[in-house]
Amino acid sequence: MAGYGTNEAAQAYWMDAGYVLPEGADAADIAAARQRGSLAIDRYEPKFSGRRTGGYAQERAWPRTGATTYYGEAIPSNEIPVAIINASYEAAFLELTNPGSLSPVVTGSQTVKREKIGQLEVEYSNSSSTDVDDLVALATPVVTTIEGLLWPFLVPCIPGALVV
Repeated sequence: MAGYGTNEAAQAYWMDAGYVLPEGADAADIAAARQRGSLAIDRYEPKFSGRRTGGYAQERAWPRTGATTYYGEAIPSNEIPVAIINASYEAAFLELTNPGSLSPVVTGSQTVKREKIGQLEVEYSNSSSTDVDDLVALATPVVTTIEGLLWPFLVPCIPGALVV
């Protein structure tokens, strides 16, 4: 499974952004991080317009048929917007420097409210919700750079009026 873009383009993007690769990171590490970064971007798929150009068997969420920008501009069905690729590079760099950080494991039955180790005591803020979606939302990091790159491709949320 391949991530969006290429190792070379990702490294160029990171260099332009001033990011420094971890010492010893090789091509395999970068490819694996790109894969995980692309999976993080694909989690936004329900918010993208259109559908996968290659249907359900298509590996990634992009390219898409019938996709438009927030402003209604058509996106060609054979194209992956540069911002989508760059968002995946941002996610990949986070995964390269902190593997698993974008895919936290949530176990609702093991939430900690207070923890004491020696003289140190910490009480965590928590939600009283037991809904899995709420717990996942609380555990999933929000990366503003990624959100900023993706927002032009997300379907606007328009509140509906309830008519009876």
